Amino acid sequence: MRAVRLEEREAEAGALAAIGLDGFAPYLMNRLMGRYNAGLRAEMARLGWTTPKMRALAVLSVIDGPLIRELAGYTVTEQSTLSRALDALAAEGLIRREAHEEDSRAVRVYLTAAGRTTFERFWPSMAQAAEDLFHGIPPRERAAFTATLQKMLANLHDKP
Repeated sequence: MRAVRLEEREAEAGALAAIGLDGFAPYLMNRLMGRYNAGLRAEMARLGWTTPKMRALAVLSVIDGPLIRELAGYTVTEQSTLSRALDALAAEGLIRREAHEEDSRAVRVYLTAAGRTTFERFWPSMAQAAEDLFHGIPPRERAAFTATLQKMLANLHDKP
């Protein structure tokens, strides 16, 4: 790894300054998700949920039985943090874990009936928070934005 010269660091900082934070998509995406999660925080707290718990239940409501490493990718959560969240969700009876049929070291995660019912009660809040993000944005622009995000994920080869 080579040392970065002061001039190079200043040039990089100057490039971001030229773009501005409001023109830098990764910054805007982080701000959006931060505000989205903050808007759900009160209801999550009422349910005793953390963001990793909420994300795990949301993914499991759509994808049946992912491996824990896959679930970590879908939830954008470090595997150690996710494991703690899954321990709590299992203790609450909201998920169950099963050993992978071919690899005993791998574990699949499933939503229980109680987990599905609990998540379905929370879903309207998530849907409304997402709708609030798109307030005043026509359906065509929403669809284009979503398509662009999907292309960006594909560019990163981030599956999940």
